[in-house]
Parts: sequence; structure tokens; C-alpha cells
Amino acid sequence: MRKALILAGGALAALVSSAHASDLPTTKGPPPVSAFSWTGFYAGAEFGYGWGDAPSPYGGVNASTFPLYQAAARQSGVFGGGYVGFNYQVSSFVLGLEGDLNVDGVDGNDGGSGGDVNGVRHRWNADIRGRLGYALFDRTLVYAAGGAAFLGGDATNLSGPFHDGVTESIGTTWTGWTIGGGVEMAFTNNIIGRVEYRYTDYGKSVANFPLSGYAEQIDPRINSVLVGLAYKF
Repeated sequence: MRKALILAGGALAALVSSAHASDLPTTKGPPPVSAFSWTGFYAGAEFGYGWGDAPSPYGGVNASTFPLYQAAARQSGVFGGGYVGFNYQVSSFVLGLEGDLNVDGVDGNDGGSGGDVNGVRHRWNADIRGRLGYALFDRTLVYAAGGAAFLGGDATNLSGPFHDGVTESIGTTWTGWTIGGGVEMAFTNNIIGRVEYRYTDYGKSVANFPLSGYAEQIDPRINSVLVGLAYKF
């Protein structure tokens, strides 16, 4: 009997102790949120507006020795497409490689400064760029980027009265360079938005107009502002 009373008393004490412990305020908070990592592959869509000029001296490959120059073609328009890339984060620094391809609607001409209306009509643009960024606030990244740039389009010529009003459009490609920078924000672990500025010099390319009988060395130079939205895998 005595043994049974001792066991019952111990059980009652245990229950009371447990009840008091359950009433005490807990100091355990929510699990810590892990820091966001920029490391990984991503793909997205972008939209931009570009403006600039395209110097086009007479004389083609001999433009440097030809004394006459016409006004640069003034250009502007919109473009859009997609981009893919990979980032690798070390501490707060982010290294990356990215490529993009866009359908390009930038267009313009020189207004006929040399007697003929000469211009450049963009069709597509692309680039491959290295990136260097710094994660300011975990999910906010500021970065600079630069690399090779490519442009496909048409050199256009609406000849004046000296060439009987002949209209020509010559398919041309350019290879140059681009540099710029921007800010990215990770809205979630997978959705990343960006705003970016670029300056691109597509380099010189010679367009030969057979009907008009002359050549131009054209150098499109474009400023652009882009917005993009990507998915990080």
C-alpha cells in the first residue's frame, strides 16, 4: 500500500510539473531565414529602347583618305527578346556570364545631308557579356557588364537626283563591343527583375551600293535602357 501511494504521488507531481511547464512563455522563435544566394542559372525576357547615331563617311574602306563626310544617321526605336546566364557568388561579390538575343526595331537616316538619304535599319542584336556585381542587401545586386556585341540589319540608300532616285537596301552585319550596368532585385527565390543601361559600339562595316555606285563605312553607336524579368533555377 505504501509503495502504491509513493508511485501515485510521483505521477501526480510529474503531471503538475508538466502542466506548469506548458504555461510558461516560450522563447523559441521562427526558424532563421537563410540568406539568398545569387549562384545559379537563369533565363528571362527583356524590353528596351535605344537611341544614337551611325557615322557613315563616304568612300567605304578608303573613308579615312576621302575628304567628304555626311551627317551621321540619327537612330531610335525599341527592341526586345530574351537572355540566359549563370552567376556564382563569393561572399558579397557575384561573377557571371550572360548572353542575349533581341528582335531590333531601331531605325534612322541622315536626312539627306550628302544629297542622298542614307540610313541603317536594325533587324536583330545580340551580345555575350561578363558580369561583376555586389550584393548590397542580400536580394539587391548592383553590377557592371561588358563584352562583345553583334548587329544584323540593312544599310539603306534613297539616292537623290544625281542617281535618278534609286532605292537600295543592303544586308549588313556588325561586330563591336558593349558596356553598361544595372540593378537587380530578387522578388522571390526564383523571380528576379532588373533595370539596366548599356552603351554599344557595333563597329565599322562597309556597305556597297551597286546601283548607286558607291560605298559607305557605317558605325552604329547606340545607348539603350532595358528592363527584364528572369527565372532563377
